[in-house]
Amino acid sequence: MKEKKKILVANRGEIALRIIRAIQELGHAAIAIYETPDSEALHIRTADEAIHIGDGPRCDYLNIDKVVAAAKRAKADAVHPGYGFLAENPEFAKACEEAGIIFIGPNSDVIQSLGDKVTARRIMKDAGIPMVPGTQNLPAGDAGMEEALAFASKYGYPVMLKATAGGGGRGIRRVENEKQLRAELPAARAEAKAAFNNDNVYLEKVVINPKHVEVQIIADNHGKVVHLGTRDCSIQRRNQKLVEIAPSLIPDQALLDSICDTAVKAATAASYTNAGTVEFLVDKDMNYYFMEINTRLQVEHTVTEMVTGIDIVRTQVKLAFGRPLAFDQKDVKLRGHAIEMRINAEDPQNNFMPEGGKTVSVYRSPGGYGVRLDGFVYQGFTIPEVYDSLLVKLTVHGFSWNETVDRLRRCLSNYVIVGPKTTIPFYLNLVNDPDFKRGDFDTSFLESHTHLLDYTEAVNEGNKLARLIAEIHHKQENPYAI
Repeated sequence: MKEKKKILVANRGEIALRIIRAIQELGHAAIAIYETPDSEALHIRTADEAIHIGDGPRCDYLNIDKVVAAAKRAKADAVHPGYGFLAENPEFAKACEEAGIIFIGPNSDVIQSLGDKVTARRIMKDAGIPMVPGTQNLPAGDAGMEEALAFASKYGYPVMLKATAGGGGRGIRRVENEKQLRAELPAARAEAKAAFNNDNVYLEKVVINPKHVEVQIIADNHGKVVHLGTRDCSIQRRNQKLVEIAPSLIPDQALLDSICDTAVKAATAASYTNAGTVEFLVDKDMNYYFMEINTRLQVEHTVTEMVTGIDIVRTQVKLAFGRPLAFDQKDVKLRGHAIEMRINAEDPQNNFMPEGGKTVSVYRSPGGYGVRLDGFVYQGFTIPEVYDSLLVKLTVHGFSWNETVDRLRRCLSNYVIVGPKTTIPFYLNLVNDPDFKRGDFDTSFLESHTHLLDYTEAVNEGNKLARLIAEIHHKQENPYAI
């Protein structure tokens, strides 16, 4: 009988739940951590053990010493970081390693080198990976400004200022002309310092209205690297992904195969292990360029799991304990299409303002064939104001693109969330858009489709009944006892 391990999940919300379930399926014990605002969170109810690490908010989830101390207290064999928080922090991975705790992800040296975008570009360039033209870290002061101006003069505007330690869409500024560059460079340094405690920035040439295509890779500790196909994450708002699709709808299969082969080459060049994502930009002429490697599990891993049938989180845990990959590249088959949408407690018509602090008085989710929900919201749950606004990830799978879009439309129409405003009506507009239905989109999609925000929330008969129930129970002494 295999030895039962204890694994601490250094995260919260839906991703903590996702990881906890995989750990328990493998017969191991899952340890949750939480801050005071998460005292009623579902992940701590589902775990085998939960450890309170502080009052927060957020600061304790980001406190390496506290998280490692919790792992030691629980006698954890390993830590899974999920995504966000400390997931891509090399100091956290190193602290786990030094404490004799397995970090479920690449080692700290790899996270360090790939987390520094300039270093990552250097590694990829040496490996012959196609790159967007860019600078090294810009020097401080006037020298940095002169180098930036010279680069922009050579390659032309627009250019993109990027924080070297950036991630998650933060620390990025598009610059259209010299005047703006002179103003934005010092501002970008200040923003990078505040966000990442690192004011290094660099410049890249902007690829106009590209497709954002990424490749899921998995590598074991024995030298095997396998890709799980492509995803398209082009539909974004302020460099944050909103919709994720697998596989990419680019019709040129030879091009997609080349991108996947390049991703494996990039991972090999970086000595990568465990799960990661290699991201590319594809221009209008179907040239592709390396952008970055995300050294963690991605939010959108669900679409890849749906089209491959491979449990990425389960595989991560096995690899971390030294198991070899149980499949080869030839075993990876993509079947059909999958789409993921992030159901957020936000008001899209008010600049996507978060709806934290509101209570979900009625919650009824869709289901059926090809439908997956990864969430932590429940009826009676009050949304914390201090964390991100994600409630649930809705992922649907279908045999064809049209079938998948039809299924997604039906699920969005069936969803009932009473209390906070959500992104559901915005997504309903999106899935009914002719360009989306044709699979015709790039990173400029939302900018060119502002009419998607022009809606009146539809109230079907099911929603009317749900709202009536909510109103009745709000008037009662115990408003959520249905």
